[in-house]
Amino acid sequence: MNGNALRVLVNGQALDCLPTSDRGLLYGDGVFETIAVSDGKLCYWEHHLQRLQSGCERLGIAAASAGLLLEECRSLVQTSPRAVIKIIITRGSGGRGYRVPVQSRPMRVVQLHDMPDYPATCTERGVKTRICRFRLGHNTALAGIKHLNRLEQVMARREWDTPDIQEGLMLDTAGQLVEGTMSNVFMVKGAVLITPDLALCGVAGIMRSRALELAKLHGIKTRIQSIQPDILMQADEVFICNSLIGIWPVIGIDGHTFQKGPVTTHLQALLADESGSVQTDKHF
Repeated sequence: MNGNALRVLVNGQALDCLPTSDRGLLYGDGVFETIAVSDGKLCYWEHHLQRLQSGCERLGIAAASAGLLLEECRSLVQTSPRAVIKIIITRGSGGRGYRVPVQSRPMRVVQLHDMPDYPATCTERGVKTRICRFRLGHNTALAGIKHLNRLEQVMARREWDTPDIQEGLMLDTAGQLVEGTMSNVFMVKGAVLITPDLALCGVAGIMRSRALELAKLHGIKTRIQSIQPDILMQADEVFICNSLIGIWPVIGIDGHTFQKGPVTTHLQALLADESGSVQTDKHF
């Protein structure tokens, strides 16, 4: 990527700073999306836009127009065919204190990042993971939203720093599996694709939704339910997913081994078939 290229827009301006009074900085009062850029196009743009707007609505923040966001993203990626776009919407500045200001101007940040250089073996052979000690708290009002307060994930990610572990799996305070620190989690048992219920906490990922939709379209039975760690360890297959990594098979959880299986392989192939078609922004 050209190091001199424009990389950050703040409310449409080429800036790389925010006011210290911004509520996103002070309180995590906002939402964000992380979008893969492939061949200069935003992957799953409509899905990300819908979740961004839904998150803003649930938090009572005025969302930026789709056309404006698209224009700003387009200006950043025009010289970067393979990259990552991060969109951040905060409530804006509002003085000291938690009280939401009567009038506020939302802050809009669009950032361009290099695409992480993940080894091909993560997709082809799979990754090792661990169960994190840090637990996710329950809050139905925020469940599913990709809000800016990611302190729980930060604390969980602090628990390891070994290169052989690519992801940490997080439980809630009741001991049920919820997600990874940066991903959603699936298991396969008896040819049924199962993923945790996110009604109490967790992020409803774009790739999670696509995996469920593709499975249903191609005759794979799906189920959303509570998953205890001992049930997870009895799975025939396990995989994690997000918008940047796609699907990574899980071959290890705290020393317990798994094999990349046919359902995981099938879904990887289905996602690959989508590449360059329905997932990219048609307006580019």
